[in-house]
Amino acid sequence: MIERIWSGKSWLYIPLLPFSWLYGAISIIRRFAYQKGWLSSWKSPVPVVVVGNLTAGGNGKTPVVIWLVEQLKQQGFHVGVVSRGYGGKSDQYPLVLSSDTTPAMAGDEPVLIYHRTGAPVAVAPNRRDAVSALLAQYPLDIIITDDGLQHYALQRDYEIVVIDGQRRFGNGWWLPAGPMREREGRLNSVDAVIVNGGQNQHNEIAMSLEGDIAVNLKTGEKKPISAFQHAVAIAGIGHPPRFFNSLREKGLDLSNTKAFSDHSAYLLEELKQLTPNHEILMMTEKDAVKCQQFAQDNWWYLPVSATLNNQFVLNPITDLIYSSKKTCI
Repeated sequence: MIERIWSGKSWLYIPLLPFSWLYGAISIIRRFAYQKGWLSSWKSPVPVVVVGNLTAGGNGKTPVVIWLVEQLKQQGFHVGVVSRGYGGKSDQYPLVLSSDTTPAMAGDEPVLIYHRTGAPVAVAPNRRDAVSALLAQYPLDIIITDDGLQHYALQRDYEIVVIDGQRRFGNGWWLPAGPMREREGRLNSVDAVIVNGGQNQHNEIAMSLEGDIAVNLKTGEKKPISAFQHAVAIAGIGHPPRFFNSLREKGLDLSNTKAFSDHSAYLLEELKQLTPNHEILMMTEKDAVKCQQFAQDNWWYLPVSATLNNQFVLNPITDLIYSSKKTCI
């Protein structure tokens, strides 16, 4: 239902408009207060790159964060990542991730980034605390923040907005009548706009998510997705249909699909009931990090990687790092 409302296919957004106007007014006033210095913000001693979005729900920002980390590490830079850690609950913050950190403690996306990239990752409600914790332990050249475009208490040197190329901005209204955290005009002040799928517009950088090798959660075995004919699929991401459609496009016949809420926690019995005849259960990598401890031998996940033109995104960020190093000399 919420998808229909936010997409503009339902008139039920109309009763929600007063709440959206209130949300929008607070959002505008808050950003203005930070711009004027009425609310204090903190400047990190190393450059900060924010990868965020204007809408609620998954747009593909975490794959962009992973791509950035990997590209920068290949050039010899020391990269750290910070996040709010949504969906996790730690006894104390900031929390610097280790191999023992679970999604229940730090959230699924930070754990995924940590294991995929090997980069230092920290989570905290106040991202300044997370940045400070990383800098106290690691000699970093740059910090990338997963989400946090609207977290103006942390100053940033470069802003990237990721857009879902299929859904884009829906009906264009602020939450809760629409999907917008900030209005589309905010794009005029960011440094780069990346479009995940669909058709990119002028000055937008096209991106796709690629992945053809499935991994068994229990054994680590890898197989081409083409080796599977039938499966049941689950997804607990911002837009589950994207994952299901990508599997079908790769030739997989899905006998059943189950969409869970974003950052959903899973139960063993709940998932086992979806495959009573020991069918293949296919999930996203983000789901897999939450199922690893009780994985079954018929459970597989499909890692994906962002593919985009790195010249327009990476070059300005590397220039930013070099400029920062010269300033510190």
